[in-house]
Amino acid sequence: MGKSGRSAHIIVVGNEKGGSGKTTVAMHVVVALLRLGFGVGSIDLDPRQQSLTRYVENRRQWCEINGVALPVPEHRLPGRSVADSVVIATREDADALTAVVAELGAVCDFIVIDCPGADMPLSRFAHGLADTLVTPLNDSFVDLDLLLRFRASSLEVEGLGVYLQMLWDLRQERRARRQASFDWIIVRNRLSALVDRNKRDLMQVLQKLAPLIGFRLAGGIGERIIFRQLFLQGLTVLDIGAPGVDIAATKSHEAAREEVRGLLRALWLPRIDRKLERL
Repeated sequence: MGKSGRSAHIIVVGNEKGGSGKTTVAMHVVVALLRLGFGVGSIDLDPRQQSLTRYVENRRQWCEINGVALPVPEHRLPGRSVADSVVIATREDADALTAVVAELGAVCDFIVIDCPGADMPLSRFAHGLADTLVTPLNDSFVDLDLLLRFRASSLEVEGLGVYLQMLWDLRQERRARRQASFDWIIVRNRLSALVDRNKRDLMQVLQKLAPLIGFRLAGGIGERIIFRQLFLQGLTVLDIGAPGVDIAATKSHEAAREEVRGLLRALWLPRIDRKLERL
């Protein structure tokens, strides 16, 4: 049970394509919830890159070096099975993640899981745990191809993409168990300031698809250098202006903060509405 006396709400940040900005989105959601006063756990499911783990470690080290107290999540990087059998390894990995979720759920209100940009059994299992699924999507039909396959040289859909097929199967499994489905939000990420035909076409396609395949479309997040620069310090745009964080705020920083606020509003998470003005 979380600090509020309810079970922790699980937010999974997932997309089978690398480079979509999952870790940046996950960390900003984590810090936003911490700053709203919630207990937050974070889980990194990428045993190789460990990007979210490095982000959290950088944050802890920056705070120690600078003597600044910033909110930090209860972070976990679950160990991976060394069993030779794929079946046994998959079961042991799932059991390990279940144990970590139970541990964090006893002390946290929210748990944010950052999935790797690849199809892995443990990632699929994590998607099955989601109350809220957040899928960052670069403004490109290359990324959209994971959801739907389009006929060459047209916007005519000819089939499901691999990621959407996986989510469809998970929804069917939940329905068979009479379990509520996850709330799915797609976030257009790394948006260019320029308006072009590709950008317009992609937006129109996503708006039409949302009610058909069951996702909600959140406001976009721009392509901003600040998101990449802050990783080494473990900071987010929500930390700019905090006591001890000596970064001069610019109009670009404030625009980035508003994008993150917009994302939090779009997630429709429980118990946060009255607190959002604090961000």
